[in-house]
Amino acid sequence: MFVMPFTGITSGSGQTGMKNPHQSVREDEDMTDIGKQHSATSSSTSSHSDSADVALKHIVDGFVHFRNEVFPQQEELFKKLATAQSPRAMFITCADSRIVPELITQSSPGDLFVTRNVGNVVPPYGQMNGGVSTALEYAVVALGVQHIIVCGHSDCGAMRAVLNPDSLDKMPTVKAWLRHAEVARTVVEQNCSCSGELETMQVLTQENVISQLQHLRTHPSVAAKMASGQLFIHGWVYSIETSEILAYDAELDRFIPLDGSGPTPMASPKARFSAD
Repeated sequence: MFVMPFTGITSGSGQTGMKNPHQSVREDEDMTDIGKQHSATSSSTSSHSDSADVALKHIVDGFVHFRNEVFPQQEELFKKLATAQSPRAMFITCADSRIVPELITQSSPGDLFVTRNVGNVVPPYGQMNGGVSTALEYAVVALGVQHIIVCGHSDCGAMRAVLNPDSLDKMPTVKAWLRHAEVARTVVEQNCSCSGELETMQVLTQENVISQLQHLRTHPSVAAKMASGQLFIHGWVYSIETSEILAYDAELDRFIPLDGSGPTPMASPKARFSAD
């Protein structure tokens, strides 16, 4: 359930004095309008506060349900996870609240090492020693994941912002971050004769996944494991409306449906060295 956040609107209070007996009718109307606006603002503040309370209660109620109903059924699993983790894959996706990797892949706690950010971005090696790069290195070197999935999604606000950079003038940090998606935008602008915004968004979302896969391969820990066939990378685009996933197939150089029939589409090149 999506609840509009508290906007911080507060109502002020003014002092009222003796009314001038010669005050015009228009001024009376103005004061009435101000009173209505004050009342509406107070009501709006109250409703926003109530909504924030409802949102928090929903989260707390969810935790209580988890602890009382869900946890007891999986207590043995959590005991095993209490001291160690050995995830099967790293899942890099967007921070969008509609994307839930564990739900989409029906994974259990401990199966996925998840990293999320605006636009499912992977900065090239050496450009930014931040959360994505450190999580990536830890997943590959310390945890030994065998798969890294970069997953974009439909209706991505980050991709819409990449197409309209002026919309980010009030969000300079986000604007700087999304420069890592500039390659995808340039590729689309110079090569795609898209029929409209929807198609442009679809193509851009796919190209952004491909760009981030290319960035991924600049990281030494990733490149070394890929070269020996110990690590495989995947590029997915998830449709929120239909639940379909399109996966990038490096051999075909295009996205194809991920439906479980036949070999799983891979974005990895063939290994050049033996792992032995």
